[in-house]
Amino acid sequence: MQSCQPLVTASPFEVYRIISRPFYENTYVVIQSKSKDCLIVDPGFEPDAVIRFVDEHKLAPIAIVLTHGHSDHIAGVASIKQQWPSTPVLIGHGDAAKLSDPVANLSAGYGIDVISPPADAVLREGEDLQVGDFRATVVEIPGHSEGHVVFWFTSDPILVFAGDVLFHEGIGRTDFPDGDFSSLESGIVNKLYKLPDSAIVLPGHGEPTTIGHEKKHNPFVPLP
Repeated sequence: MQSCQPLVTASPFEVYRIISRPFYENTYVVIQSKSKDCLIVDPGFEPDAVIRFVDEHKLAPIAIVLTHGHSDHIAGVASIKQQWPSTPVLIGHGDAAKLSDPVANLSAGYGIDVISPPADAVLREGEDLQVGDFRATVVEIPGHSEGHVVFWFTSDPILVFAGDVLFHEGIGRTDFPDGDFSSLESGIVNKLYKLPDSAIVLPGHGEPTTIGHEKKHNPFVPLP
């Protein structure tokens, strides 16, 4: 499912969403208003819809950015790389191995072996994500997945691509083999809750929210 209208506009960015079934995962296409360059974030199980959207809008993907290595967030990478072979794949260094490991990326448990092309570069906290004119701050927040990264653009307002760390009044599961609630809680409180209340959170599933809303209403990670 996709919309011809941006989900979020935050100068100078427009963000579009393609919802990928069966996990209703959010794949995002991020466009700078004065350019046709775009980022594809977390392409899931419906890559054809992403490719169609990019083609219809005459966009040029310059990176595939992955918040983490679970199958519902990486299943579309192979098809997108086939369509645009020179587009680099970026993922947190701690989750890069999951791209080619169906057990670690959790697809084997569903009887589907998702194997993605390898990362072209890895993301680390303290090193900005910089591709073309896109520049974002990267932080590492384990707990849902050991190598999970969150990144944000200093736009107006700030756009936070949170993956499966923080949802609208929810958080990512921590019962996976490398999950840990304490790590997730600490990362949210000490990294994300330090952002302005107006910062828009774009989660891996569900609807957008704001940092201010979650500080007040998230039942899993209330402010201390």
